Amino acid sequence: MATGGGAPAAPHLEGHASNYTQPGAAMNAAAANSAASAAVLPAPPAAAAAAAGGLHREPMYNWQATKSSLKERFAFLFNNELLSDVRFVVGKGRQAQRIPAHKFVLAAGSAVFDAMFNGGMATTSAEIELPDVEPAAFLSLLRFLYSDEIHIGPETVMTTLYTAKKYAVPALEGHCVEFLTKHLRADNAFMLLTQARLFDEPQLASLCLDTIDKSTADAVNAEGFTDIDLDTLCAVLERDTLGIRESRLFGAVVRWSEAECFRQQLPITAENKQKVLGKALTLIRFPLMTVEEFAAGPAQSGILFDREVVNLFLHFTVNPKPRVEYNDRPRCSLRGKECSISRFQQVESRWGYSGTSDRIRFNVNRRISVVGFGLYGSIHGPNDYQVNIQIIESDKSQTLGQNDTGFSCDGTASTFRVMFKEPVEILPNVSYTACATLKGPDSHYGTKGLKKVSHESGPGPKTTFFFFSSPGNNNGTSVEDGQIPEIIYYI
Repeated sequence: MATGGGAPAAPHLEGHASNYTQPGAAMNAAAANSAASAAVLPAPPAAAAAAAGGLHREPMYNWQATKSSLKERFAFLFNNELLSDVRFVVGKGRQAQRIPAHKFVLAAGSAVFDAMFNGGMATTSAEIELPDVEPAAFLSLLRFLYSDEIHIGPETVMTTLYTAKKYAVPALEGHCVEFLTKHLRADNAFMLLTQARLFDEPQLASLCLDTIDKSTADAVNAEGFTDIDLDTLCAVLERDTLGIRESRLFGAVVRWSEAECFRQQLPITAENKQKVLGKALTLIRFPLMTVEEFAAGPAQSGILFDREVVNLFLHFTVNPKPRVEYNDRPRCSLRGKECSISRFQQVESRWGYSGTSDRIRFNVNRRISVVGFGLYGSIHGPNDYQVNIQIIESDKSQTLGQNDTGFSCDGTASTFRVMFKEPVEILPNVSYTACATLKGPDSHYGTKGLKKVSHESGPGPKTTFFFFSSPGNNNGTSVEDGQIPEIIYYI
């Protein structure tokens, strides 16, 4: 008895039971009426017998006369002892099933079966063991090879995908991926992402990541999140497009570490959580938290070393800020290309600071998300600045976004990026005020300012900014000259 080797069967997809069939496949009226309750498409007689664990039985004499097409004749032979010349023992132990097949049909539909039966090392055994394949998945594969029919559901789609890949049937692979894509939701995105990476399905993996980006909080709260492997966790934590506050993301990562300790049979201690997280811990962007969020969570978790906690507290509270080993790039949860506009045509020297904000009012002709400003730096060589940036809705005097941070400059007339912790949504034709309060040496400043700046920002109309001087307590910035030369945004 020959044996077919391979990897363990893939886990099943959980979810609402439903079966998928090719467009145009016939459904009789009785089956259509029962589909809503049973959510299972009717199988032909052979399939029904197979589902019950038996083989297809019909009178042998002149059966060909009742089948008007080649497809019908081959479908009749599916899971049928008639004319079969090979048997497969599929599955393990008591769950194993003996399934008859026809070498010619299998070799015509799969290069793997062709090599198995006709290659240089072809098997001569009439019975082949496949302990790594689920019987239901193998029957789905054979049904497709015999009749082009697709019979998959939430409980069998992953094992069918595994089997289709094992036997090199890309058309069936494609139908499995299509089924998974249609059933992709935030609460199963992490489970499907793990499987997509395991089965090397980049298109499905990309769709899973997009779903996680759009509904990050729901995705990390789902059961499947704590079941993912470390590499998948790291791939997600590296993304700039997650839509969640970093403090909540840290809480989810701690839950994952506790589940991983349990899987590795380790006591759930701070030291072991740090151990199982490994490189994933370095991907948490602690600088994006507020000092209150950091103090209430990570600082008390025991997962960080004491010196890391101290350095991060210093990063939040003093300037110049000490170097920390954690990324401070905002997670924008935005698509598309980053854009920026510059409102000055010339740069001059010596703009001083006395604790008053530089301000400029603006509005835009379309919805955008502002992620930061470009600011001028020192005229006295390399230096550090402490800065508070804000965007205020002018008419309501409501602060929509702010960040107390700092930046280092190199003494050139370039601009230096200062980013918000989260994107600030800007609505069309609403008045906003951009504010920057700097503490540091005299800087460069812009002149020959523009009242209107347009930018080609991809599909749709140009993005057009209109600038107005901001009255009241202002360090001197106006439309004509001053600070805040650049606004960085996404469409």
